[in-house]
Amino acid sequence: MVIWSGVKRLLTPKHDYSSLKTVTFGDESAVTSNTVASVVSIVLIFVLWGAFTGSKLLPGFLHAPGPFEGQGSFEYTITTPAGDSDTATVSVVVHPSGEDVAAPEVLPGDGIAKNDAIAIPVYRSELLRVDRNDEMGRDEETFITAVDGQPIAPGSSVAVGFGSVAMSDKGTLNIVPATGMQMEPIWLPSPEAVWSRLGEIATVGYRNSTLAEHLGYSLFRVIVGFLLGAIVGIPLGYAMGLSNWFRGWFDPIVEFMRPVPPLALIPLVIIWAGIGEVGKIILLFLAALWIMAIAARSGVSGVRISKVHAAYSLGASKWQIMRYVIIPNSLPEIFTGARVAMGVCWGTVVAAELVAAEKGAGMMIMVASKFQSTDIVLMGIILIGIIGFSIDMLMRQAEKWLVPWKGKG
Repeated sequence: MVIWSGVKRLLTPKHDYSSLKTVTFGDESAVTSNTVASVVSIVLIFVLWGAFTGSKLLPGFLHAPGPFEGQGSFEYTITTPAGDSDTATVSVVVHPSGEDVAAPEVLPGDGIAKNDAIAIPVYRSELLRVDRNDEMGRDEETFITAVDGQPIAPGSSVAVGFGSVAMSDKGTLNIVPATGMQMEPIWLPSPEAVWSRLGEIATVGYRNSTLAEHLGYSLFRVIVGFLLGAIVGIPLGYAMGLSNWFRGWFDPIVEFMRPVPPLALIPLVIIWAGIGEVGKIILLFLAALWIMAIAARSGVSGVRISKVHAAYSLGASKWQIMRYVIIPNSLPEIFTGARVAMGVCWGTVVAAELVAAEKGAGMMIMVASKFQSTDIVLMGIILIGIIGFSIDMLMRQAEKWLVPWKGKG
């Protein structure tokens, strides 16, 4: 940020009115989103995502160290009760997940300890009981005492060239290939895997519904629930801000329900309204109601009394004060509350669609998580974020058009 500010000052000096301002810190109109910083932020997120998933969209030098894949080996030493020792070699093949690779064939050798081999998928570990091939094993009180010349005991491990070898409490070797710093696809798929899944679901669909239908149902539920919450919550907030009686009657209810998370209301909503669409919309309505009521009440309470006195001195009626003073001055708070309520509704719709929903982004995410389809889960999260961000941008733009006096005293 510091470097960019210096470069920007040198290369693009300002000559407009804002460059002549003497006060910028604390002036809301002087603070705008820096487009370059926003682009760099998004690109950086995708670069980090690709670096820690081994994405083919990035050059190799940007990748974080990946898991070991290939061939390796280590030696283990056994000691008999008589004190004799012998050494054998274990050949290890670490192969990509999903491939059926057989362990390589190796010659057993001539000593008591026999050579062995094993195939292990990446990001996995395998137990290998080497004494099954040896002439003497734990049944003859012959145990493994060293790996690659380093002493080993139950509960300890030894680093080898391709990872580490640990010993269980019963003396069995646990071979653990190095996993590197990259995430396993089941935990975090690469960007191209998510993009491929997006194209597949957009064309073929998921659980008998297209992607547009899933997102459309979620958007419909959120908008209807939010609008109902705003239609009831805003008048309720105005009443609480203008009437002692209304505030005394409803303030305890609103303040009691405000900290209750909408997810806690799911069992009650199911009992009252069932598992259909009505129950989901009621849950979203309750998620938005209290936020909109508090935002409207706060907007009314924030109106400067000097403006009300000025309107009264000019002969304004109560309706005119409401129309020309209270409503315009409370709209900024209401828009802020609307943006918060919309975000809460988007977060609640995923939980609302857990209950017998056949369509919806939340249903798609939860069903995919049960089958460990992380690419679908991540795709749904990204789409919900994009749609929520787009709605927030539209509400910001509407606020600029409808409330141009915000921040201007």
